[in-house]
Amino acid sequence: MQVYFDNAATTALDKNVIEAMVKTLTENFGNPSSIHAHGRETKTIIEQARRTVAKLLNTSPSEIFFTSGGTEADNMAIVRAIEAYQITHAITSPIEHHAVLHTLEELEKAGKIHLDLLEVDAEGNINLAQLEQLLAANPRTFVSLMHANNELGNLADIKRIGEICEQYQAVFHSDTVQTMGHYPHNLADLKVDFITGAAHKFHGPKGVGFLYINGRNKIKPLIYGGAQERNMRGGTENVYGIVGLSKALEIAYAEMDQHQSYIQSIKDYMKSQLITQIPGVEFNGEQETAKSLYTVLNVSLPCSNMGDMLLFNLDIKGISASGGSACSSGSDIGSHVLRAIKSNPDRPSVRFSFSKFNTIEEVDFVVAALKEICNHD
Repeated sequence: MQVYFDNAATTALDKNVIEAMVKTLTENFGNPSSIHAHGRETKTIIEQARRTVAKLLNTSPSEIFFTSGGTEADNMAIVRAIEAYQITHAITSPIEHHAVLHTLEELEKAGKIHLDLLEVDAEGNINLAQLEQLLAANPRTFVSLMHANNELGNLADIKRIGEICEQYQAVFHSDTVQTMGHYPHNLADLKVDFITGAAHKFHGPKGVGFLYINGRNKIKPLIYGGAQERNMRGGTENVYGIVGLSKALEIAYAEMDQHQSYIQSIKDYMKSQLITQIPGVEFNGEQETAKSLYTVLNVSLPCSNMGDMLLFNLDIKGISASGGSACSSGSDIGSHVLRAIKSNPDRPSVRFSFSKFNTIEEVDFVVAALKEICNHD
């Protein structure tokens, strides 16, 4: 059996998304910047996709800008907002995705900002009281805090964070890549300046995402070269990718309640089976259902001598999972998130992440494999 439990890294394309993309690939090849009929037709398709995304997020199409993915969107929001508003102080957490953390660290190294990292507890929850204290002492700060942690699955209360930021006139950016398409985002009711999305996290294609820029914000492009995206991103648009993104998000919203219930049952079943069959198993991150992604389960195993070999052995058995963030694969420094929460370094941790395509039978297969591997430790 081949089991894919690494959906927080990327998801399989939905067949309906593939159909929409193939139709665009075969029928709409015009450059959307061209003024002739072929170009106008393709431009219309992009704007239809933009309207679809905006409607689902309850915002204006003028506030949605398509990018190459979440990383570019994060970089654009961070770099250009700090520059536009001449901000010299930023706040984030030590468990952010590297698209955020490394970008802010580079700005600090360049002497452009002073960066404060919020404390996190043993479960990976950020200290909101500290956030308010720092904002009280540093008005007009740039705050970047993710909606859900990609390794632990912890959900942050971005509605409350947005209210705190508004109170102190802070600029608030949230990396919502892991929750986009999995939870509803009502941008009319959220005090946020920038959020991001990446299609491949909700059964869309890789290489396309978007940045939401609240209309009250005026920033410069990150990429120059043309008037695309209303002069906010140079370069010919990834038309079929944009079509795939909008179709995938449309499907995700239509089936959200059903999928949340189903995937949560997969996660809960795996937790119960691990507890029953592997004595000493533990879990990293917040375990309260309402405070954790239903798609992610980070498991700390009592296989003390396995280390990185655990993932290798799982791979041999046909199981795809992650030791942390997939973006750190091949790195020998380990997970910065697990270090931040002071996870026991002698216990190997595996992130299993689920989608609508996974089954209970796959969970049984993986748990049996883990039990066999640990018993040979």
